[in-house]
Amino acid sequence: MTPKPAAAAAHATVYGYPRQGQNRELKKAVEGYWKGRVDAEALRRTAAGLRRTNWQQLADAGVDEVPTGDFSYYDHVLDTSVMVGAIPARHQDAVDADALDGYFAMARGTQDVAPLEMTKWFDTNYHYLVPELGPDTVFTADSAKQVAEFKEALALGLTPRPVLVGPVTYLLLAKAAPGVAAGFEPLTLLDRLLPVYAEVLADLRAAGAEWVQLDEPALVQDRTPAELNAAARAYRDLGALADRPKLLVASYFDQLGDALLVLAKAPVDGLALDFTDAAAANLAALAAAGGLPGKRLVAGVVNGRNIWINDLEKSLATLGTLLGLADRVDVSASCSLLHVPLDADAERDIDPQIARWLAFARQKTEEIVTLARGLSRGTEAIGAELAANRADLASRTNSPITHDPAVRARTAAVTDADGRRSQPYPERAAAQRAHLGLPLLPTTTIGSFPQTTELRTARADLRAGRIDQAGYEERIKNEIREVLSFQEKAGIDVLVHGEPERNDMVQYFAEQLTGYLATQHGWVQSYGTRYVRPPVLAGDISRPEAMTVRWTAYAQSLTERPVKGMLTGPVTMLAWSFVRDDQPLGETARQVALALRDEVGDLEANGTSVIQVDEPALRETLPLRAAEHAAYLEWATESFRLATAGVRADTQIHTHMCYAEFGDIVQAIDDLDADVISLEAARSHMQVARELAAHGYPREAGPGVYDIHSPRIPSTEEAAALLRKGLEAIPAERLWVNPDCGLKTRGWPETRTSLENLVAAARTVRDELPAS
Repeated sequence: MTPKPAAAAAHATVYGYPRQGQNRELKKAVEGYWKGRVDAEALRRTAAGLRRTNWQQLADAGVDEVPTGDFSYYDHVLDTSVMVGAIPARHQDAVDADALDGYFAMARGTQDVAPLEMTKWFDTNYHYLVPELGPDTVFTADSAKQVAEFKEALALGLTPRPVLVGPVTYLLLAKAAPGVAAGFEPLTLLDRLLPVYAEVLADLRAAGAEWVQLDEPALVQDRTPAELNAAARAYRDLGALADRPKLLVASYFDQLGDALLVLAKAPVDGLALDFTDAAAANLAALAAAGGLPGKRLVAGVVNGRNIWINDLEKSLATLGTLLGLADRVDVSASCSLLHVPLDADAERDIDPQIARWLAFARQKTEEIVTLARGLSRGTEAIGAELAANRADLASRTNSPITHDPAVRARTAAVTDADGRRSQPYPERAAAQRAHLGLPLLPTTTIGSFPQTTELRTARADLRAGRIDQAGYEERIKNEIREVLSFQEKAGIDVLVHGEPERNDMVQYFAEQLTGYLATQHGWVQSYGTRYVRPPVLAGDISRPEAMTVRWTAYAQSLTERPVKGMLTGPVTMLAWSFVRDDQPLGETARQVALALRDEVGDLEANGTSVIQVDEPALRETLPLRAAEHAAYLEWATESFRLATAGVRADTQIHTHMCYAEFGDIVQAIDDLDADVISLEAARSHMQVARELAAHGYPREAGPGVYDIHSPRIPSTEEAAALLRKGLEAIPAERLWVNPDCGLKTRGWPETRTSLENLVAAARTVRDELPAS
């Protein structure tokens, strides 16, 4: 379909942009501030420079309206808590003493005060800090950040649009504060919160804002009538404000469903909707609702979560249809570009053929501008771009990189029996107890140990040719020996080799599997200053040779205690990569699972009796709509079992998950049929242990007693107290003692003390158990 030119020129815009800078300048500045090497003023200058660079890049590309307020030192939900004055009582003194230090105390905690809980932002790998609210919460407006950043962009001669987390989503993401009576619903605070939003909107209007964007992604999830009524009330009240900017309510990640009618009828001035494949139903739903007469529609037709080039002709067809459904149609990505790397042109080592298929934030911005021009002026205005796009799409479709007949034949031959252990769990548990000889409350860690400066230097030296492969491997051996020696002296029961050879838990495997490619500069924020480089799933997956056996076997040769083999599971290999969009996710997961099955078999054959296959992303990849859960969980759990089911009864299979809401996937955790699962639990005060108990989970579990995402060192008594809480839900014969997650980001001094305290806590509580 060739769209008719829009009656008014379509504008190009985005909802948000990567924060870190081309060379992760923000990470370096913030971490420098934490270490005292960078003062507050220097940190603010760096942040201001990054914002200015981002806005200028967008403007130079042809974006008409730039977002402000989306920039954050750590997390935009935490910024919202500051904006509405929702400061936990335990952090108030720190905030009063120094606003910046108090902000980071809420994010990371201090030695004396625990941080806010952290969990996944919908079904992405971004983590947000969970607001803590209660019936006594008093909201107060603080619009300083939002107004200041708006004025910064305005001073550059740009058209800024402030972006705020909407009030309904903010409350739906919040949790009851510690000590608040069970059953408290943060959404009951809506009427108390709305006047604060009204004050912020008035401040932005006074500063000159014409439009303000209110993000309400929580409305794409299944919502109760009461929650939909709350959304209707919120936007009725905000829309009725006498002196306000125009309101653009944005949703993304999925279709709006019943909430679409609520927002379409609300007295707001525009809606921003996702029209990519995950939310394609929004188009028919919008037409059925009668469109948005008298309102602005911002159409998210460029996928903001993946890195493949847009099908420009398909997007233009969608935009052409939308022209008849709103007074004004503008073009955007489906969500903030926070979720993709900054610039594909920085990747010099990628096969030129594959590079033609990639679009990072800057390239997506160019696609948005091209589509806006085509919508405004007709397809003849972008004829050259359309021809090049057609050629690039055809190149990918027809490439032998994307299709391996041997891999496809193997996946087609999989049977149900391939995904089942040969013995039921009770028989396996008895065989494993006899084989491993572990005590009650066995101690272990999740896998990684601190990635020291020396290790990173060794990898850099190898890449630069300053040391040879033999010299590098000797450094790795030295690190493994040190890690094992510490664990033995500390009294840990099941050891790990520490993963010194690994750069990242997904990238390390991706670099050794066919079908994957790695980037050099494709950094994406996971949380705070933690950035990852998700690999790219470009073609069919297979394992040319063993990936972990050598170093695991070397570590086992140094000790009599069991050393865990450490692998990343198939769902996480997909979730923390940029996945193919040309075949079902379940098919890709099966390919990865078969490659891992080969690795599990080789580990077992080389003497590894405990093998951990991590699936921290199982919950985060759960579709946002309940109707889609069953199909996802079927292929997700099947792929895990396919990777792990081929081992003997006395080989113990572990898995690990962290920083997610587990209550609604406990049956899926059961369906994995792992012998032991370790989970994040320290910040949530053992909530997951209670959820497992309520389900009747029959296997062994290790709810974490050490929060590794904070620099705090938990005392022996603190860890013991959590462990006792765990025992209220899980019997001692099935309870493990471990940290929440891997120790890669921690330093050695805090790691040593924390793990020594963890082992001491296990011994203390073990001694308290009644004699059997």
